[in-house]
Amino acid sequence: MARAEFESQEALAAIIPDNVVVPMAWGYFQDDKSKSFYLTRFRNLRARVPPLSQFLAIVKKLHQMSTSPTGKFGFHCTTYWGPPPIINEWTDNWEEFWSRQLRSDVAYAQNIYGEDEELASLTEEFIQKAVARLLRPLQSGGRTIKPSLCHGDLWDGNVQIDVDTRQTILFDSCAFYGHAEVDLQGIGEPRYALQMDVVDLYKKEIGASDPQDDFYDRHYLYGVRNDIVVAAICPEWEKLLDTAKEKMRKLIQKFPDGFEGFEDPDVKAEEPPIEPHHSIAGETLAVLDIDGESRVHRSEEEIDVTSPEAPREEILQVGVSA
Repeated sequence: MARAEFESQEALAAIIPDNVVVPMAWGYFQDDKSKSFYLTRFRNLRARVPPLSQFLAIVKKLHQMSTSPTGKFGFHCTTYWGPPPIINEWTDNWEEFWSRQLRSDVAYAQNIYGEDEELASLTEEFIQKAVARLLRPLQSGGRTIKPSLCHGDLWDGNVQIDVDTRQTILFDSCAFYGHAEVDLQGIGEPRYALQMDVVDLYKKEIGASDPQDDFYDRHYLYGVRNDIVVAAICPEWEKLLDTAKEKMRKLIQKFPDGFEGFEDPDVKAEEPPIEPHHSIAGETLAVLDIDGESRVHRSEEEIDVTSPEAPREEILQVGVSA
């Protein structure tokens, strides 16, 4: 994992050096090869919601200025979204890459919570219908997408402000070359500080892939993996597995014919996307304005829900993993 973090951050630093925690070295302990270290340059970071214009400019540069060394989707080593591995074998088919990763994440979740026949069968139907319908058109009918360098875990807990430079800083990446829009998977849910206005602004300022009419449904689909992984690595968020199942059902219901039901967006009747704003039962989060002093707060009357990834107040120079 130390190597994965190093390689991920090094790849990002090659594109946006002023806006990442820059890695310096990684290795194994001399006396205990089961332990490793990861060393970075120190940044004086504070947990703040970044100015959205600055944040999106950084994301745009990362996605548009990066180039896959093979021209394919993947990465040169395994990276990790927490403990779950990213299956980074190179492929020129984005639908294949994302489906492969979804199956891996579902298997990881079942390893944690036990076999779930409903989740397993629903996942396969979801891949055959919703995934095929929403991801295959990206690379068919003359349409193409560029494999862009993605952060991989781009949520507000991995974005802070450098007090000294006033720059937005990204860290804790699990990089791979993928469809740029997948980096929005950790943005927009009520449990996060970065809300749907960021997704809306991304579409307006950076643009959606063709077919553009599918943009919000693709975002909804990408969020399924985010829910499953958060549930798997944070037991207090196990209920997100039910959220993921419900999202799968909604997209299967909307696209029952899979790719065969796809029509050219210029001629098909307009159909509103699934409402992307979904709340978690029993949870209320109040998100501060982007210039606020803190990213998320709860009122005294609100129910105490543990965040899946607590905001970090600073970055340690050395991380040790077993």
